[in-house]
Amino acid sequence: MGFPPLRGAVRQIILASVAIYVVILLLLSFKPDAGKALVLLGSLSPEAIAHGWLWQLVTYPFVYVDPLDFVLSLLGIYFLGWAVEERIGKSRFYALFFGCSILAGAAGFALAVVGSGLNLATFARGTAFGCGAAANAILMVFYLFNRGAPLMLFPIPIQIPAKWIVIFTAAIETAYLLLSHFALFYFILLLGLGAGYFWYALFLTRKTSVSISERFYGLRNSYYRWKRRRAARKFEVYMRDHNRTVTFDEHGNYIPPEDADKKNGGSKSGWVN
Repeated sequence: MGFPPLRGAVRQIILASVAIYVVILLLLSFKPDAGKALVLLGSLSPEAIAHGWLWQLVTYPFVYVDPLDFVLSLLGIYFLGWAVEERIGKSRFYALFFGCSILAGAAGFALAVVGSGLNLATFARGTAFGCGAAANAILMVFYLFNRGAPLMLFPIPIQIPAKWIVIFTAAIETAYLLLSHFALFYFILLLGLGAGYFWYALFLTRKTSVSISERFYGLRNSYYRWKRRRAARKFEVYMRDHNRTVTFDEHGNYIPPEDADKKNGGSKSGWVN
């Protein structure tokens, strides 16, 4: 029944969100024009993204107006984020938070472009703000790491399997999506669940991580082999220009001449290593 610890990346994200929200509230109260301008700059708007305001893909999780939405979103980060961060580490939790926010925002923008192209008046229109998409992504990752784990919905003292919480969250947000006539805000919330699943499958499973590492090192080794072959060809040209003939194989390895009188202690490789 105790509260989870507030530390690491979760603590930094929550403190940053609180500080920014306090600034927004003060500006909206005492300098309304400045407050509205700040909200406009930070919220995710498809029209603004189309005009190059790409920073909104990163800033919209920290912009709030409604206090209830602010509290519920940060509670999701707080109660589940610490368990996910303990599992994957601080740096990968930051990557999960910002990566899934950007993925959900970009997918929402793509839906808005499709809706505009089809002349759908309300499809993926409006603005999006808050870390609800990131909180949904963290919920999805928590479930995928702990498929059989029960959760207690504070303050209700009832344990509910994480699977049903994910389904319940998706159902409620789908209902709001329909009632809002497919507003962008609820699209991005639902896309957060999908982004969490995608991020888990791509970056957080051991099999995928090993595969990515092997692919990275394979590409790096291929690049070094290409550089070696290229250097060998250049060296052949250089030696021909100086009336000498040297030969390399397809891997860039030097092929020594069949000489009985070899230098370098009679080594097979001659004078070139």
